[in-house]
Amino acid sequence: MRYILLLNWNAINFDVMDIQNELRFDEVFIQKHDDEIFKDALLQLNILRLDKLHPIVSGNKWFKLKYYLQEAKENNHSLIATFGGAFSNHILATAYACNKQNIKCIGYIRGEKPKQFSQTLLDAHALNMQLEFLSRSDYAKKKTVVNPNNSALVIPEGGYGETGAKGAAEILQLVPNISIYNYIVCAAGTGTMLAGIANATISHQQCIGLSVVKNNISLQNETLSLVKNEAKNRITILHEYHFGGYAKHTKPLIDFMNRIFATYNLPLDFVYTAKALYALYHLAENKYFQPESNILFIHSGGLQGNRSLPKESLQYF
Repeated sequence: MRYILLLNWNAINFDVMDIQNELRFDEVFIQKHDDEIFKDALLQLNILRLDKLHPIVSGNKWFKLKYYLQEAKENNHSLIATFGGAFSNHILATAYACNKQNIKCIGYIRGEKPKQFSQTLLDAHALNMQLEFLSRSDYAKKKTVVNPNNSALVIPEGGYGETGAKGAAEILQLVPNISIYNYIVCAAGTGTMLAGIANATISHQQCIGLSVVKNNISLQNETLSLVKNEAKNRITILHEYHFGGYAKHTKPLIDFMNRIFATYNLPLDFVYTAKALYALYHLAENKYFQPESNILFIHSGGLQGNRSLPKESLQYF
């Protein structure tokens, strides 16, 4: 069921960029999620459909990139360099944004150069992103092996950093009556969006991040390093819902994705949003949340990972 509850997004301060004319703020909406599991737990779940913002610079990608792009413009950087995997939403979003801004870009890709590029990398290359491949050992120490020229702006993987978190904090400006929510839930990869959202919350709210990387214990400190002191106690990161590790999945997870789409017309990706929403169901069933609570789930967008699945795995992709 679709409930459109929008703020006046024209009042949100976005600097002049060519790409902003393509952003579909009028299509972002709050979707009420009336599943019996949440009703039985006396919970109200709403989903911020941030995935509707743009088909490529999808969901949280724009917010995490926004101030990096502004910095590149203001400081006359002629090149942007960033990092990601073969099916990275961030890589493709950066390639698209740089192409629109007429800024050269390099994508440093995790893993040896494949004989056949993924469709995500083919699309990024078609948008004039230069692709450079790093072995997994080199990728792990990418700060030392990548040394772009002085005119380059380096964006960490996933837009991580205070700059990315600053943009992510603006996501909650799209939520009317934000104060009614007790919990705000999202997937956590680098923790950048989670940190930004925590910085934008108020004292009674708790932010729950579902880590999609197995045994990513450093995520806690990496996230908290981006969070204001007064908001640090509003963050909880759960590590039990990675489904085997980053970009791993199971048949129950794929079945869950198909059921959610069939019932609620809600497309998810198996790398991030499906794991987070699955976790939310499990937590509700196990009485994790206080009864009578209002929960906001952030659909952070990005379906690139689904391109790695065998054809016909999903009903909608």
